[in-house]
Amino acid sequence: MSCKKSGDIPIWKKLLQHADIMARSEKHLKNLIKEKERLEKFSLKGADIFYDFSRQRVDEKTMDLLFELAETRKIKEQFSSMVSGKKVNTTENRAALHTASRSFSDDPVFVDEKDVMPGVRRVRYDIKKFASKIHEKKITGSTGKPFKHVVVIGIGGSYLGTEFVSCALSVFANKNLELHFLSNVDIHNFGQVVSRIDPETTMWIVISKSYTTAETKANAKLAFEFMKEKGLDPAKHFVTVTSKGSPGDDPANPVLCSFHMFDFIGGRYSVTSAVGGLPLSLYLGYEIFERFLKGAEEMDNHAKNVPLHKNLPVIASLISIWNNNFLGFETGAIIPYATPLCKLIPHVQQLYMESNGKSVTKEGDSLNAPAGVIVFGEPGTNAQHSFFQLAHQGRPFPIDFIGVITPQYEQYQCKSKGVTNHQELWANLISQPLALAIGKENKNKARYFPGNRPSSTILLNDLSPESVGRLLAFYEAKTVFEAFILGINPFDQFGVELGKKIVTDIRSEIAAKNEKKDHKFDKIDPIAGFYLDTLFSGSS
Repeated sequence: MSCKKSGDIPIWKKLLQHADIMARSEKHLKNLIKEKERLEKFSLKGADIFYDFSRQRVDEKTMDLLFELAETRKIKEQFSSMVSGKKVNTTENRAALHTASRSFSDDPVFVDEKDVMPGVRRVRYDIKKFASKIHEKKITGSTGKPFKHVVVIGIGGSYLGTEFVSCALSVFANKNLELHFLSNVDIHNFGQVVSRIDPETTMWIVISKSYTTAETKANAKLAFEFMKEKGLDPAKHFVTVTSKGSPGDDPANPVLCSFHMFDFIGGRYSVTSAVGGLPLSLYLGYEIFERFLKGAEEMDNHAKNVPLHKNLPVIASLISIWNNNFLGFETGAIIPYATPLCKLIPHVQQLYMESNGKSVTKEGDSLNAPAGVIVFGEPGTNAQHSFFQLAHQGRPFPIDFIGVITPQYEQYQCKSKGVTNHQELWANLISQPLALAIGKENKNKARYFPGNRPSSTILLNDLSPESVGRLLAFYEAKTVFEAFILGINPFDQFGVELGKKIVTDIRSEIAAKNEKKDHKFDKIDPIAGFYLDTLFSGSS
């Protein structure tokens, strides 16, 4: 791929010029969507997902230029390099093989001349075997009682993807196990979790690649001491998911079982690895987890093999670049019209903003085109009664609407105003993108809607494990393709380190105060000192 920055390549300048054309009044969405065969030309189906971008501010010329951009940046070739084990995470000299974690192909994948697939398969097998023994009550807690609660201790990518999938597929949870998440170091999170569990029947899964993450270590220690205070042997209640040879994989500190993570899978891409595989297999059953994996694999194969102009995540990434870098939208929303997808938004927030919220190219040069947008959202129709006033009349932002054709609960057919609840939901799903696009004229400016507000609509046939896997992999591939276009590395996250360094200094001051009550906070930033004095005084 060219080493040129995005803003320096000729096609980028062509797109900037075309954006001026698309700003003309005749290119308003209310006119574009009336064009003949608009939906047929600006929608496609792949991997059992329908993707409609007919209400994006694009025409055929826009798409031709965007495909030229994709070809210039060789994004398909880069994706192939990624899935084949090349070290595309250049700043950390690592491969990025989240796709391997859901591959059921017999083909090898080599990293440093070693096939990683036997290790991936072994972890999957170990998870299946362990989950089966838990469900069959062959493994129990220290008092012999079977497990009824599973608490995931982990933060960021160690829980967000798992929480998304567990919520989306909770209807399949029939193993008499409740799943809880202890992510925040906030003591309220711990207090809420322990108020809902029975310690004797609780398994704690500590998830940390390095086993050095401060919040996770603090919560794990708190849980460990909590179990001891209850007279229980923590070794019979704790499981770790961590790197081989980390402090969480130390025979000197025995646990029920330890499952290995790989350094070629980053946290925000890790839900299809042991990070999500273990808790989801316990909560849903391994068979459901494997179906989810196979859905993700289907989308991976689509992203890798399907040509640019028919490739869902490629087109979604190009439209995201178009909206951000050429039309000037700095924010984007995800509105799933399906409550089980409520945790998709926080997962994609981390996936996308930690991956693409960068200021330098992968070569280390400052970007000359902005990377990343702010992602937010809420399920519909709740979102309509929350922030859609802004969507329709305030500051505009592109939206991904997500609809589900067949709901998980089909038995409730009561009608209100002549329609069922699911039909009412779809009435809103259909009307909102149209209203955003066309707007409404009115002499009363308070009732005037400018329209021309872009959106895409994604349709899933159902919320099966396969569909949820496809959706997860769609957003992963979209994120990666967008990074390849911008020339950034979506697999590192150095932006989280500065705050951690300052936390280390502040923590040392707190520890000193705990040890010596007359310790003064006079050697640190005075504003920080004020807040530490406030903490220890108990009032402001």
